[in-house]
Amino acid sequence: RGARGGAGAETQVGNDLGSPEPLRWLLRSPFDRNVPVQLELQELLLDHVFQRLGVASQGCVDHPIVLTEAVCNPLYSRQMMSELLFECYQVPKVSYGVDSLYSFYHNRRQNWPCSGLVISSGYQCTHILPVLEGRLDAKNCKRINLGGCQAAVYLQRLLQLKYPGHFAAITLSRMEEILHEHSYIAEDYVEELQKWRSPEYYENNMHKMQLPFSNKLLGSTLTSEEKQERRQQQLRRLQELNARRREEKLQLDQERLDRLLYVQELLEDGQMDQFHKALVELNMDSAEELQSYINKLSLSVEQTKQKILQAEVNIEVDVVDSKPETPDLDPLGSEQSLEDVESINEFEPLFAEEQPEVEKPVAAVQPVFNLAEYHQLFLGTERIRAPEIVFQPSLIGEDQAGIAETMQYVLERYSKEQQAILVQNVFLTGGNTMYPGLKARVQKELLEMRPFQSSFQVHLASSPVLDAWYGARDWAVEYTTREEGWITRKDYEEKGGEYLKEHCASNVYVPIRLPKQAPRTTEALAPSRVLTSSAGNPCEQA
Repeated sequence: RGARGGAGAETQVGNDLGSPEPLRWLLRSPFDRNVPVQLELQELLLDHVFQRLGVASQGCVDHPIVLTEAVCNPLYSRQMMSELLFECYQVPKVSYGVDSLYSFYHNRRQNWPCSGLVISSGYQCTHILPVLEGRLDAKNCKRINLGGCQAAVYLQRLLQLKYPGHFAAITLSRMEEILHEHSYIAEDYVEELQKWRSPEYYENNMHKMQLPFSNKLLGSTLTSEEKQERRQQQLRRLQELNARRREEKLQLDQERLDRLLYVQELLEDGQMDQFHKALVELNMDSAEELQSYINKLSLSVEQTKQKILQAEVNIEVDVVDSKPETPDLDPLGSEQSLEDVESINEFEPLFAEEQPEVEKPVAAVQPVFNLAEYHQLFLGTERIRAPEIVFQPSLIGEDQAGIAETMQYVLERYSKEQQAILVQNVFLTGGNTMYPGLKARVQKELLEMRPFQSSFQVHLASSPVLDAWYGARDWAVEYTTREEGWITRKDYEEKGGEYLKEHCASNVYVPIRLPKQAPRTTEALAPSRVLTSSAGNPCEQA
C-alpha cells in the first residue's frame, strides 16, 4: 500500500487486508501455483509470521524450522528457500516435507497399513500420491492442475452468465463461500442432472443467496438543498486545490528566479569563471538568454501572486440557483372599461365546457417490485457443476484427466499385489476434499475400476485443512532430538541449498547431475600439442 518503495509504503499481509475484492488483481504472491518463486515476497511473509508468533527475528531466528513444500519441488525453489532461511535468518536447522504426507502421517491409526494412495486436492492443484512402506513413490506421482480456485472461477462465470445484471456483485469471495456452504459432489453426475429437471426436485433442493442491496432510489436520495450544498462543497474543494497548486508553482518559480538572479549577480561582480560555469549548468549560452529567462519568470511570479490575491478575496463564493424576478402584470389593464368586462361575461358560458377540470390529487401507485427478491441468486445445478471439474476437467475446456482416470492410471503402474495394498488405504485430504459426497464418489469410482468382489477402503482426513499442520507438529515433536530429516547449516554449506534429507513425509532427493562435457577432438588441437601429448604418459593423455 502507498508509494512503491517510498517512505509511505506499507506492507499488509493476510487478514490485515480486510476485504480482498477491491485489491484482488493487485495482490502480490510469492507463489506460482504452489511453488514459491519470488523470495523477496517470501521474506516479507516470514517477517510477518515471526512477528505475529512473537519470535525475535533480529540477527537470527534461533529455532528449528519445519517447512512444507510442493510435491517434487524444483531444486531451484528449495535452494532459494534454504538460502533465505540460513543466510537471512540464521536458523540452526530446517526440515522440508509435503503437506499431504504430513496429513497422512497425522491420521495414521493403530493397525493402519504404512502404504496407501493419498488424494490431495487443494486451492491450485490435485495430487495422486502412492505411498509404499511409509515412503513416497515419487516416480509414479501425478498432478492435476485443477483445484478450488478453478472451481470458484467456473462458478463465477456460470452465475454471471445467468445473472448479467449482478455482474459486479458476483465476486470470487462470494463464489468461494457458495462452494464451501452450498456445493456437493454428485455420486452419479448424469443421473443427478436428470433429477434436477424435475420442478419438484428443483424447488426442494434449490438454494437462495441474498446479495446486498439498498432500498433508496437513486433519483430521490438527495433534496435540492442537499444537492446545492454538495455543489458548494465541491466548488470549495476545487478552489482550495487550485490555491495549493498556485502556491506550489509560485514557490518553484521563485526558487528558479532566485537562482537566475544569483547568476546575474556573478556577472555584475565580474566573476566570469563562475558565471560561465553556472551558465553551463543552466544549459544557457549567453547573458542575453539569461536576462530573457529572468524577465519571463518575473512576469510569471507577478501573475501568480495576483491570482492568489484575487482567489483570497473571492474565496467565499455562494452559488445560488435563483429564479428571475418577474414584474407583476395586469392582464386586463389598469383602466379596463365596464363594457369589456360585460362582453367577456357573455362568452363565459361558451367556454365553460372546454375548460379543463381541476386535477384531483391521485394517490401515487407504487410499482410492485421487490428489490430484495431481485438481488437473489438461485443456485440449482451450479451446486454440482462447479466441483465436478476435478472429475471432468473437460467441463471448463481443460485437456486433462480427472481424479478417477488418474487414479486408475497410477494403480495400473503397479503389480496386482501392490494395487491391492494401495487401495486398502485411499486417503483424502486437502481443503478441496471437504465437499459432501466426495468420499462416496471415490468409492463408486473405485468399485467400477477394481476387480469383482475385491475390497478397498476410503478414509477422509479428520480435518482436511489443518491436518497438514498437525502432522508437521507431530513429526517435529517426535524427531526433534534425531538427526533424520534435518538439514543443518553444515549440510547447507557443504552440499548446497538444494540438498534434502529424506524422512517419512518428505520428497525424494534427486541430486543435480551436471552433464558431462564432450571430449575434445584431436582435430581441434594444434599439431605441436598432438605430438607432445602422444609422447607423454597415457594417464596424462586421458
